[in-house]
Amino acid sequence: MPSTSDWKVSSSVQPRPGDYGYDLDRALQSVVGLRATMPADAFTAETLGTERAGHGVVIRSDGLILTIGYLITEADQIWIHLADGRAVPGHALAYDQTTGFGLVQALARVDVPALSLGSSSALKLGDDVVIGGAGGRKRSVAAKVVGKQEFAGYWEYVLDEAIFTSPTHPNWGGTALIGPDGDLLGIGSLQLEANGGKDINMIVPIDLVKPILDDLLMHGRPKGPVRPWLGFYVADAGDKLVVMGLASKGPAQRARIESGDMVLAVNGVSVVGLADLFRKIWAMGSAGVEVPMTLSRDGQRYDVSVKSGDRNLLLKTPRMH
Repeated sequence: MPSTSDWKVSSSVQPRPGDYGYDLDRALQSVVGLRATMPADAFTAETLGTERAGHGVVIRSDGLILTIGYLITEADQIWIHLADGRAVPGHALAYDQTTGFGLVQALARVDVPALSLGSSSALKLGDDVVIGGAGGRKRSVAAKVVGKQEFAGYWEYVLDEAIFTSPTHPNWGGTALIGPDGDLLGIGSLQLEANGGKDINMIVPIDLVKPILDDLLMHGRPKGPVRPWLGFYVADAGDKLVVMGLASKGPAQRARIESGDMVLAVNGVSVVGLADLFRKIWAMGSAGVEVPMTLSRDGQRYDVSVKSGDRNLLLKTPRMH
C-alpha cells in the first residue's frame, strides 16, 4: 500500500463527518493497511504475485483483523500499517475459500478501536455507506449501495448475494463497508464494470463471517466437508462457458481439459452460467469426488471424469515470524 503521502481519493467523493450519524473519524481508525509477502514457489504466486497490499479492519480489541483473503493467502510475512506511522507484524490465521474472508492477528498492540459487526442483510438499495481505507477520510469514499445480487467468479467462487457500491474505491482490497449506523457490513473484494460501463465495487457481506468466525479462529477454516475443486478458470462468454486457464497440476489439468474447451454439462445435466456450473459441481459431494463432465473441443463433444481435489492442500501454511 502506498504511504499516506502519495495518494488520496478525490475530494469530491471523500466522506464528510456531518453527513453521518456516528463518529466517522473514529470508525475509520479501525481500518489499517496490510502488506504481505509470499514465497516465490507459493501456489498462488503465479496468479496473485508474491507481494500484495490492501486494507484490513480491526474487529476485536486484541488486534484481530478481518480482510479479504487473497491478500494474505500463503503469506510468510505480514505487516500492519497504522495511522500513527507504526508497522507491526501480523500472522495469517485463516482464509476461507467459500466466503473469501481472511483473518490476521496482530502480534503487537495496535491501540485502535475495534469496529463492531453489523447486519449486512439490513442494507437496502440506495443506502449511504462509506468504503473506508487505511488513512482516514482522504483514503475513503462516500458511496451508495447500487446492488445486492448473486456473484460468480471464474476461480470457482459464488456468493448468493454480494453487495455492490458506487462510486468505487481505487484500492478496494480489504476496505471496510461502513453502514449507516457506523458498523462493519462488509469487506471490499473487487472492482467490476457494471452494465453501461460504470465501475462498481463488489463487497463480501459481513453476515457470511459470523457463523464461521469461531471455527476460523480455532481451526483456520470452517468445519464440515470441503467443496470439490477442479482447478479451472471459466469465463461466461454470452451463452457459452469457456475454459480460459488451468491451475498448474490441478484436477482439470490432470484430466487433460484444455484452455478453449467449452463446458456443456455436469453429470449429464446442461449448465447455464458460472454459478450454475459451480453449484452442480459442488452438489456432487465433497473434495475427492469424481465429477463427470461434458465439454466441447474444436466442435467435438467429449466426456471426462475429473477427480476433484481440495485446493487448501496446495497452499503453504502460515508461519509465525
